Amino acid sequence: MAKRKKNYLNNKDMLKQIHLSKITYCKFINPVEDNQQDIILEDVADINGDSVVPDGKDDEGNILYKTIPTIIHARQLRATRLNKLNDTALTIDDIKDTDVVFRIMTTEHIPLVPKKKAKKKAKKKKAIITDLFEEFNEDDLIIKGSSEHTTSILNDEVVEMVPMRCKFLSFFHYRIDENQKPYVVGKSHWKGESITDGEFCMNHGSVTNTLATMYMKLCERYATRANWRGYTYNDEMRGQALLQLSQIGLQFNEMKSQNPFAYYTAAVTNSFTHVLNIEKKMQNIRDDILEANGLTPSWTRQFANDNSDQKYIDNPND
Repeated sequence: MAKRKKNYLNNKDMLKQIHLSKITYCKFINPVEDNQQDIILEDVADINGDSVVPDGKDDEGNILYKTIPTIIHARQLRATRLNKLNDTALTIDDIKDTDVVFRIMTTEHIPLVPKKKAKKKAKKKKAIITDLFEEFNEDDLIIKGSSEHTTSILNDEVVEMVPMRCKFLSFFHYRIDENQKPYVVGKSHWKGESITDGEFCMNHGSVTNTLATMYMKLCERYATRANWRGYTYNDEMRGQALLQLSQIGLQFNEMKSQNPFAYYTAAVTNSFTHVLNIEKKMQNIRDDILEANGLTPSWTRQFANDNSDQKYIDNPND
């Protein structure tokens, strides 16, 4: 019997590998029980608030919504997830409030750095080089603390401080105790013996081998599409796309969407188009130089010239 090929490019497996990759950058009180969130919220106060969830459709097919406590909603999501994972028949009554894990998106543990200014066109190249290679004291640039510190003094100038850019959106994992009070059970971008005795770190984790394979398979499949496979610089396109995925692959936000395949495909499309535009620009420059020296340009330029000449013959007044 022939061995069945594994389908790497499906949303379910992608979401799983993205999660496994992210938790390598995290620290949890219980790495087994606390690493998987049941619901994602924007603020701790939302834990004891309400959530708007779908509640069927009306006669015209429009989706109806209802408001229920967030904790109840999280228990329903946890029961559904465990039933799919373990092939069980759990109900919401089988899930306790203290069992639910909440992911809260926050940047309070991320170091603050000066906000980058918008680039301005410099008149002199010397000024550009000076700005690029000007050295700063790292202790002056980074201020560790809460996100309440939004300004700082740098070289006698007040600058806006923003959280450092991370490989993915930072978060805390929370549980609630018997008194409905939330407490932290996990931190992203954290390294140390515990979540209270540690430090911010972005370099101790890694992407899983399976997710890296998904990146490569996606680039290979996309490079064989009819509108891309004929280019001689197809390898450069594929390499640029793979580099782009390795940089932004974990920035996928599970709170906004459950379709990472579309997110990755858009990134690959942009990378291929970027390389194509660069190559076209270089080809135009090369053709201009050849024509200026009385040499034969590329076939693309020759066809373009022939078409323009024919258009002038057909419509001399245009």
